[in-house]
Amino acid sequence: MTEYGDIIVTAILRGGTYALMALGLSLVFGVMKIANFAHGEFYMLGTFFAFFVFTGLKLSPVLTVIAAALLAFVAGMIIERGIFYPLRLRSKSNWLMNTFLLTLGISIILQNVAKLAWGARYRGITSYFEGSMQVSTINVPHDRIFSFLVACIAIIAMALFLQKTKLGRAIRSVSMDETGASLVGVNLNVIHTLTFGMSCALAALAGACLLSINPAFPTMGVNPLYKSWFVMILVGMGNLWGSIVGGLIVGALETISYFKFGAGWQDVISLIVIIFMLIVKPGGIFARKGVKSAVE
Repeated sequence: MTEYGDIIVTAILRGGTYALMALGLSLVFGVMKIANFAHGEFYMLGTFFAFFVFTGLKLSPVLTVIAAALLAFVAGMIIERGIFYPLRLRSKSNWLMNTFLLTLGISIILQNVAKLAWGARYRGITSYFEGSMQVSTINVPHDRIFSFLVACIAIIAMALFLQKTKLGRAIRSVSMDETGASLVGVNLNVIHTLTFGMSCALAALAGACLLSINPAFPTMGVNPLYKSWFVMILVGMGNLWGSIVGGLIVGALETISYFKFGAGWQDVISLIVIIFMLIVKPGGIFARKGVKSAVE
């Protein structure tokens, strides 16, 4: 029973971060139909932003992660207006493939910009908060608990924003019927720019929270990107709220694999499950017939 308790605790803490990352990826796909393969680079930028804010400006951990998310939000909006907006004006067909290739290019550019700006070395901190808390038989660092709480707060805030605000309802309407939303007066350009910025902010928030655990490095975004895609394929492309459950499922799979088979098996088991899902139910476990988008 103690072992099962340890597995549950570890899975929940790990799954919270995965859910936050996948939420941003699902948001931009559900609303804009962009398969964003540069999502991991915004996770990377979040860690760098958090490092310089925390060590340079000496802000509190809470203000540090907020500042990192805001900086990534602004960077995301600039990229959307500077790159995706012109593409949207000129590319009416093959949008999914064009944006896929474009985000691959953005990923490579951001990695090399980070290398030029900050060098190819790790930049990290000892901790945001000293000490740990014993949960079951595991000593969980306060930083890990902090990252989980931030993920929970961000997910709840996103849910309230999409459900309760006029702008959030506009985002949902664009995800369900872009043409219909445009006809009733929704400014698609504003919604697209805002959505992409929010997606980048969620990725950066996840990276900033885990700075003391995963120090900043230019190519560190690859693994978080893979985890985000694992979750999104598992629950269905663009399924916003399914991503939360999917993050916990992937976290549980990796934790059980580690406990039962040892280090290195986490990705193997996850990939086996993803391949099985693509063969058996390619739409994802939460796919529903006739539903165009899950940003509802």
